[in-house]
Amino acid sequence: MILVFKHLFYRNYVGLSLWPFIILRNKNLMEDAVLINHERIHLRQQTEMLVVFFYLWYFSEWLIRSLIYQDFYQAYKNISFEREAYAREKHLEYLSGRKPFAFINYLFQKT
Repeated sequence: MILVFKHLFYRNYVGLSLWPFIILRNKNLMEDAVLINHERIHLRQQTEMLVVFFYLWYFSEWLIRSLIYQDFYQAYKNISFEREAYAREKHLEYLSGRKPFAFINYLFQKT
């Protein structure tokens, strides 16, 4: 389910997935197939991690990478969940053939 809530977003962020919702900054973004695919990848990740473990892992990885990179945005871009979503967001059929826990393949790569 896609919701629009413009007051939730910080800076250039335009969408986020909070299982089972995709929340967008404005209604026009509902037409952005790449953004929607990116967020759907996150929903799949959240589902396979039983939601709560996704958020625990996400925050933990962001915290560790923030210490490594000394930059919050660089840390965000290097979270394995984000690496997978950014790498595959333009492949609109990706989810149909995605293997479970595919984000692990992105754990030790650097963007």
